[in-house]
Amino acid sequence: MANLKEIRNRIASVSSTMQITSAMKMVSAAKLKKAQDAITAMRPYANTLTELIQNLSSTLEGHSQNPFTQVRDKQRVLIVAITSNRGLCGAFNANIIKKTRQLFTEDFAQQEVSLITVGKKGSEVLQKTGKINAVHDAVFDKLTYENVGKVAQQIMDQFSEASFDEVVLVYNRFKNAATQIVEVEPYLPIVASSTEAETASADYIFEPSKAEIVNDLLPKSLKMQLYKAIRDSFASEHGARMTAMHKATDNATELRDQLKLTYNKARQAAITNEILEIVGGAEALNS
Repeated sequence: MANLKEIRNRIASVSSTMQITSAMKMVSAAKLKKAQDAITAMRPYANTLTELIQNLSSTLEGHSQNPFTQVRDKQRVLIVAITSNRGLCGAFNANIIKKTRQLFTEDFAQQEVSLITVGKKGSEVLQKTGKINAVHDAVFDKLTYENVGKVAQQIMDQFSEASFDEVVLVYNRFKNAATQIVEVEPYLPIVASSTEAETASADYIFEPSKAEIVNDLLPKSLKMQLYKAIRDSFASEHGARMTAMHKATDNATELRDQLKLTYNKARQAAITNEILEIVGGAEALNS
């Protein structure tokens, strides 16, 4: 009977865990809808603004004087790793940490690498590398354009002061609730490709001058680009957590059913043994 008691305790424990994971799945599903709508609405604006800046910069004579478009020797690289503040979201954070380690051990092995982490899970692990330049874990407490803009401004100031020659973003891009794609996105300097230069060759009239427009829009574009990346990561986090909790609930349900089957078999065996003992005792008395 002690064995039956242990199985009953395990069934109760698994059932309790299943209720928790099911509730977390529903909470993440509700938050995902709002986060998904936000990133879906923002992407066209952010992408168009980035393309506009690149096109204007490519046709602007002497645009290299702008600190954000200066291409320097890549001796010092800053990696901005965007993770989450909470766990229980599968491989969401592990993929970013793995990719970040790969960047400074392989891709930028010859450069001096520094890290800026957004999210507690990334900072807790990457802190051990000794490469962290700054930590911004409080961004997710109130995820607004203004708060993200302060982080972007710090990065821009350091790049303008030539503290870094290149800045890249590492984050999870939201595709759907079940799929998140790890992105390594160049952030600074802003470099226009030849195809972008050709598309910008149309005859436009600029008011005020093209240089003033670029200098005014560049900081806004960079802030928006970082905000989009963090929003993408935020939506991906809820998608990953919803998927992880869904799988955990399914696994808990399967385990509970197996335990119930084991319990019923053990209980049936115990009852059968008791009946055999009673019958054997009665036969012994009759003989």
